[in-house]
Amino acid sequence: MTQIIIWGAIIVVALIILLWFFPVPLWFQAILSGVRVSLIHLVLMRWRGVNPNTIVMALITGTKAGLSLKANELEAHYLAKGNVSKVVMALISANKANIPLDFKMAAAIDLAGRDVFEAVQMSVNPKVINTPPVTAVAKDGIQLIAKARVTVRANIKQLVGGAGEETVLARVGEGIVSSIGSAESHKEVLENPDSISKVVLGKGLDAGTAFEILSIDIADIDVGKNIGAVLQMDQADADKNIAQARAEERRAMAVALEQEMKAKAQEARAQVIEAEAQVPLAMAEAFRNGNLGIMDYYRMKNIQADTEMRETIAKD
Repeated sequence: MTQIIIWGAIIVVALIILLWFFPVPLWFQAILSGVRVSLIHLVLMRWRGVNPNTIVMALITGTKAGLSLKANELEAHYLAKGNVSKVVMALISANKANIPLDFKMAAAIDLAGRDVFEAVQMSVNPKVINTPPVTAVAKDGIQLIAKARVTVRANIKQLVGGAGEETVLARVGEGIVSSIGSAESHKEVLENPDSISKVVLGKGLDAGTAFEILSIDIADIDVGKNIGAVLQMDQADADKNIAQARAEERRAMAVALEQEMKAKAQEARAQVIEAEAQVPLAMAEAFRNGNLGIMDYYRMKNIQADTEMRETIAKD
């Protein structure tokens, strides 16, 4: 009894291994679905590290949808770490929507890291992207804050190497700033916001991107600061500071000049005092040499006394 159980277990394990290497049910399912793939081919898929179930199901799905797929191409995409199921679903969706898309293009988009199935869906159902608030200033100095809704659909041909949503949003924001900045008055923009959409849409902002811009709609416009007045106030403050700095410079120069004049006056007084100290010596020398007489001396003293009296009267 024990040997029978052991042999039964061995047979079951061997059968499981055999069915794993030789997926007969999967091969039979492919034949019933109209997919021609040999059993040896399925075994070789196992040896190449390819999941036969993924390839066969993709072939069955594509065949039932009317596509002509090759097992070797699917295997190559699988070995390149691609998503075979999404590629096949994208091909089916594109075929039903009459969008030109072949397997090579779909595989390249998938390997580039983009969701090819989502891209096909976006081609059928456009996507709306909301831009962040864009701040711009009209020529009259009034700041405007605008928000826009950009309706885009995927450009299948540009998905490989094309720029993403960030580039589209940046270009749209740049176009809004340029359009508002060229307006003579902010009232013109508020009265006719569609003018911004027309100007921005006519610039071909979707060139080189993975999207095609269908429409640009201004969702909201708010009035911000009076930038012109703020700039004038800042300029006035700057001019005032410059004038104050120049006045302070002139005051410092005047103070320096005053100090210099005081120093010169003190120097002159010192020279006068020094000269006055030499007067008695000169008079004594004049007496000894006979150049000054006694009467001349008294007349000089009388003049000094008269001068002192006049100064005293003037002070009183």
